[in-house]
Amino acid sequence: MIRSMYSGISGLKNFQTKLDVIGNNISNVNTYGFKKGRTVFKDLISQTTSGASGGTATRGGVNAKQVGLGSQLASIDTIHSGGSLQSTGNTLDLAISGDGFFQLADGTGGSATNVPTGYSTSKLYSRAGNFYLDSLGALVNGEGKYLVSVSGTPLKIPTDAQSMSIGQDGTVNYVDAAGTLTSAGQIQLAKFPNNGGLTKSGSNYFEQSASSGAPVLNAPLAGGTGSINSGFLEMSNVDLSEEFTDMIVAQRGFQANTRIITTSDSILEELINLKR
Repeated sequence: MIRSMYSGISGLKNFQTKLDVIGNNISNVNTYGFKKGRTVFKDLISQTTSGASGGTATRGGVNAKQVGLGSQLASIDTIHSGGSLQSTGNTLDLAISGDGFFQLADGTGGSATNVPTGYSTSKLYSRAGNFYLDSLGALVNGEGKYLVSVSGTPLKIPTDAQSMSIGQDGTVNYVDAAGTLTSAGQIQLAKFPNNGGLTKSGSNYFEQSASSGAPVLNAPLAGGTGSINSGFLEMSNVDLSEEFTDMIVAQRGFQANTRIITTSDSILEELINLKR
């Protein structure tokens, strides 16, 4: 009887975690570049009350008798499938068609009047491609972190440029004040051996971990990083119909485990009431 109650408790904890993950997915359904999470369960150890035995010349074998002791959380996976692309018409909105990630970092060697000459060693990775030009013309994200380029210096567009464009290979071009087409550099993308091993650090950022492996750096269209689409943003890969279905399953699983506990409690009550 006690075993069934503790099995029910383990189920309650796991389904609560599943609901937490589903709630986070739904809350980020409109977050650019968001990758949904998924919970995976596994059973706990089973108590063996009678071991298995092999067959003999006169009698067949007997299977083991085991009682399971509940469930536990196996993993919370991050699903890195691609989200749909939303057209914005804004040149600085970028979406990756492939497995690559934008690299973002703080600058080093700069000042209030000069763009940094390099990047800090602490880089963050993201699929959210909503970028902007700061007061010096450098490409930054909403938090002011610089978009990493192949050259190792921030991409800069002169403030008096007439227009700019970004190609699928990540090349950033602009037309200067004299009407000359000039290249500002090329965006660099990162690709990991195991995307699922990346650590979410908030603000649409991923961080490298021991499980993800070291990033392989390439220009777009090289090394399987994918191409860059200017004027588009990658939407969240959360499917609301799937999330609501999983939420119903989790709710019923939670409800079923509470029923195990209440039923076990009722039987214990009957046992206590035997002596009257």
